[in-house]
Amino acid sequence: MGISDIADGLGRRIEGLGASVSEGLFEPVIRLGVTGLSRAGKTVFITSLVANLLDRGRMPALVGASNIRAAFLQPQPDDTVPRFDYERYLSALTGPAPHWPEGTRAVSELRLSFRVAPTGLLGGLRGLRTVHLDIVDYPGEWLLDLGLMEKSYAQWSEGVLARIGARPGAAAFAAALAAADLTARLDEPAAKALAEAFTAHLHAAREAGFSDCSPGRFLLPGEMAGSPVLTFAPIPPGDYPRGSLGHEMARRYAAYKSQVVKPFFRDHFARIDRQVVLVDVLGAIHAGPAALEDLRQSMASILQAFRPGTAGFLASLLGGRRVERILFAATKADHLHHSQHARLTAITGALLRDAKDRADFAGAKTQALSIAALRTTTEESIAHDGVELPAVRGRLADGRSVALYPGELPLDPAQLLAPARDGARHWLGADYSIMAFAPAAVSLRPGEGPPHIRLDRAAEFLIGDKL
Repeated sequence: MGISDIADGLGRRIEGLGASVSEGLFEPVIRLGVTGLSRAGKTVFITSLVANLLDRGRMPALVGASNIRAAFLQPQPDDTVPRFDYERYLSALTGPAPHWPEGTRAVSELRLSFRVAPTGLLGGLRGLRTVHLDIVDYPGEWLLDLGLMEKSYAQWSEGVLARIGARPGAAAFAAALAAADLTARLDEPAAKALAEAFTAHLHAAREAGFSDCSPGRFLLPGEMAGSPVLTFAPIPPGDYPRGSLGHEMARRYAAYKSQVVKPFFRDHFARIDRQVVLVDVLGAIHAGPAALEDLRQSMASILQAFRPGTAGFLASLLGGRRVERILFAATKADHLHHSQHARLTAITGALLRDAKDRADFAGAKTQALSIAALRTTTEESIAHDGVELPAVRGRLADGRSVALYPGELPLDPAQLLAPARDGARHWLGADYSIMAFAPAAVSLRPGEGPPHIRLDRAAEFLIGDKL
């Protein structure tokens, strides 16, 4: 490398720093991360949030909305990250034949910019200012992998093998593991068979409602499908000879952490300063105590990866951001009558109590809400054994309109969390139902975004201070 190359590289760094300082001082940027495990509703959340920030007629709780003079989409600043396909997703949700769009399978980004009128005594002396909202969408399954960074292969294997015994697909994987000679010289078909059996277990466990199904790229491999970095599995800890199948499993685990997990953290996650964590609490409750406890442990592990608190002024300009605000949002609130929403919020807060306490202690602002980014139901009462029950009515995928009384959530969250922690196999004396409602047909009036529940309160918490 010559002196000219060094000077050119240094010049680009100084130019980039200057641009960051200018943008940070005059056009503030809010980097909002949106994550959640599979079926939590990330794609729908982002699509509805953007639509309702562009047309703010349904956003009364967003106090600063009255200061917004214009909102418009712009190309995101990172040319190497795919754009979040907002227009296609909005068409899927609000078009003539509304349907759920495909879920998040990779990182994507979208920039929404606001022209905001200044406020205060000197507001009339200043012109409009620009505020950028960069929304980063990424699979929650990948976020689970951040917990691997502090675990050795032996620690990870021991933990996985200890917890999967009763989960779907675990027996088939255990049989494949028992049949493998881990001390024999590496045989690629044998490694592939172990990895495929473990991956099949992860898919089955996720379908059954379990949350901790890492490594996340095994579920969403993308262009890495079939590569050696995704061809490993947990095995009993031991001292395996160099060149053996067991030794190669450990080497590939280390490569997964260094070549997959670490770059994701460095390039995307570590730059986020506000975060939404979407949680399908109702789905976990419906799946049973084991799934709810697994969700609690998974979210605690995920939230350890956040660096909550407020970074110093210079540190923030240099990229040392910390997550300042974290919203814990229980999705699908429209599956419940509004009289149950406070209970769902309380259960969500209790479920994430450990993670929330750590974030609060570190200086981050946190809030729990029950929301529906896209409302799919209407409320009504149904008669059952002479009693009027609060129910919701929605459309199924086959077009049928059905009314649902999902059961009454307990006032005290401990009535769910305690048996889940204690290893109960079923809810005692209770049954919680959910249905897979399809998006309802909507007719949007000018100036209104899609119907929702508390999306405006979520936006107020996340970005209201910047407006």
